[in-house]
Amino acid sequence: RKNTKRVPSFRKLLRTSQIKLDNKLKNKQYKQKSAAKKYRKEQKKLREAVRDAISRKPFPLEECKKKQVAKKWEEKEEEEDALPLDMMDEDDLKLMEDLAQKASFLTRDLSSNEPVHIKKRKHESVIEKYEKVPRRLQTEPEKELIHLLPIKDKSGIIPQAVEKPVLNIAHDEEEDTEDMEEAEDFNEEPLPVLTPEEMVAQRRQKLQERKMHIAALASAILSEPDSNIKKLKELRAMLMEQDPNVAVIVRKLVMVSLMEIFKDIAPSYKIRPLTEAEKATKVKKETQKLREFEEGLVSQYKFYLENLEQTIKDWKQRKLKKSNVISLKAYKGLAEVAVKCLCELLVALPHFNFHNNIIVLIVPLMNDPSKMISELCVEAVKKLFKQDKLGYASLGVVKVISGLVRGRNYDVRPEVLKAFLHLRIKEVELQKDSEDIAPKKKFMTYKEKRKNLSRMQRKWKKAEEKLERELLEAEASESKEKKLKLHTETLNIVFVTYFRILKKAQKSPLLPAVLEGLAKFAHLINVEFFDDLLIVLHSLIASGDLSYRESLHCILSAFHILSGQGDVLNIDPMKFYTHLYKTLFSLHAGGTNEDIGIVLQCLDVMFAKRRKQVSQQRALAFLKRLSILALHVLPNSSVGILATNRVFMQTFPRMDLLLDNESQGSGIYLPELDEPEHCNAQNTALWELHLLQRHYHPTVQKFASHLIAGAPTEGSGALPLDLSQRSATEHFETYCMKGMTFNPPVASVTPRRKDTFSQRDSFVDEELNKQLQQYISETAAHKPLDFAKHLKESSLA
Repeated sequence: RKNTKRVPSFRKLLRTSQIKLDNKLKNKQYKQKSAAKKYRKEQKKLREAVRDAISRKPFPLEECKKKQVAKKWEEKEEEEDALPLDMMDEDDLKLMEDLAQKASFLTRDLSSNEPVHIKKRKHESVIEKYEKVPRRLQTEPEKELIHLLPIKDKSGIIPQAVEKPVLNIAHDEEEDTEDMEEAEDFNEEPLPVLTPEEMVAQRRQKLQERKMHIAALASAILSEPDSNIKKLKELRAMLMEQDPNVAVIVRKLVMVSLMEIFKDIAPSYKIRPLTEAEKATKVKKETQKLREFEEGLVSQYKFYLENLEQTIKDWKQRKLKKSNVISLKAYKGLAEVAVKCLCELLVALPHFNFHNNIIVLIVPLMNDPSKMISELCVEAVKKLFKQDKLGYASLGVVKVISGLVRGRNYDVRPEVLKAFLHLRIKEVELQKDSEDIAPKKKFMTYKEKRKNLSRMQRKWKKAEEKLERELLEAEASESKEKKLKLHTETLNIVFVTYFRILKKAQKSPLLPAVLEGLAKFAHLINVEFFDDLLIVLHSLIASGDLSYRESLHCILSAFHILSGQGDVLNIDPMKFYTHLYKTLFSLHAGGTNEDIGIVLQCLDVMFAKRRKQVSQQRALAFLKRLSILALHVLPNSSVGILATNRVFMQTFPRMDLLLDNESQGSGIYLPELDEPEHCNAQNTALWELHLLQRHYHPTVQKFASHLIAGAPTEGSGALPLDLSQRSATEHFETYCMKGMTFNPPVASVTPRRKDTFSQRDSFVDEELNKQLQQYISETAAHKPLDFAKHLKESSLA
């Protein structure tokens, strides 16, 4: 009968459930244990049988004779049938008599194949036998011997030695040459000793040969992937390069080459395993060829990913292979290349097979102690978040990151959570993708067909529309509802991770990343959690454990919550305004200058987007304090603050009170008070703008002059379009000086004559000091002073 059982294919193995695989493994292990147990029993029985056979002793000769006498009468009848002795030859009879004298001949088990005296030989000491050999007296001069390995046979150890040949000088030259030729024939040639230059040249040649071989295989695969898919296996086999001189470089080159090949030949869909019905169906040659190509591609891709994973594991475990081809120091370089390949595949093939396996490998490496590897993985995840329109890959990564943070008990690097800031959820919600904006396909109604088409045309039109509907269903375009469902699930996991950290790990270094993430996604939180979240944020600020940067993120998160769905809530977050007002003087031109960007975002959300809920007194207090802050920061921060002041003046009415001191109010300005509602900011003036008019940065001068004129939108005091159309945050980033360059560049100035301007400069300084002293003294005496008017009348104008 023909055996119809076939070896299971790779697709069938992929389709097999985990329970079946576990059962098969258990059965296999049970069979192995049973076979081993049976083998041990057989060996035990064999040892017992051998032990019994050895313990038996031979019968003595006397007992044998007694037994023969006792049985003499019983064997008498048999002797009649036996061969008479007179018919045997004398030689045979003598031999039998000699053998009869030996007990071993009568008592030996003839079924055994061992020699007669084997036991005696076993118990005899080999060393004692060697010592019994007589010594030869030294009557002749000893010859030099070359001792060789001894030989052991039945008789014992036989030492081996060869006399050292003595050259006879008296031989002729012809005999010497013949001896040398014979010696060269028998002796092997020694290996040539290479110089360092020759070794480098040999290594370079080997490396060039491997490179050419890799290039030939790769070009053959890329030219005809369907026909040359088997060459992938040959190329993958080079990952096990055994030549220690070029092994490391060759393996790195093969890793990168295979990564580029898979990126090029992988299809734009996920390859699924075939069903039994599909395998049994007869198909065309082209379809069968495509199936074989897809099956081989998935198989080789899986093995390649396993090789990369094993490389990383070997580096992590510091596990040296038995071959010892590659040193432990080279493991790190191989692991870095393997991580780079995995990161490239993570970003380039999010739709292909085993993408979830790559995610499970990459995400834990985001928290790796090696800075290079962790940065590679973090950047790869950020790229994946930015380019993922559908949301499948982002959801998978977010799930694994959430599990990692929880599994490590919140002991991970902040960069792991900061990757959430690059999710495309906010962009997809606000800015529709091109496929959503594109008009949908419209089909004709029945009335339109009946009115405009004949019967045959209606029939063809019906078939055509049916085909178009099937094509639309087969397209890979996702509906908006499905996208929103994926984004909702992703955001739920992100917020669960954030809330766990806020509840259980408030002193964790992850808190700034959590607050920054809440500030970005707070407008998407469910309204039911707003009250609890605001209470938590305020308690964090009031605890005093946060740095000013973290407290700024808390404020930004709170106002993002209230500016989105929180508009329906009747809440006045006066405590957050007070804390920001108090924090402003902690910022300066040093390290805290970078945090002014967060302050500008807070001011935009707190005043521009909530102008109807902000009182005039509060706006005046912030306008005055921001003007003071503009004197102590870098130019880009000054421009951003003045741009915010411009928004204040244009948004809130009667802000020009601070430009005119003729108007009087009750009380005096208290600049040291941290309550913006009670500091009496309406009784002061923006004298800081006149100092900012003399700033070295030209953009700061323009903004200061614009604000002194009342921030007009038209006329001579209006700003140019390139300055007026930008937001405060954009101004802060545009004029940033991180690159140690001025924007705009400083123009070259011709040197001035000292005798012409020295007197004017000294006079300006004296007048400015006098005006400032007079202003301070009259303010202390509760007398309002129009400082702007005095400056205009003075020679400074």
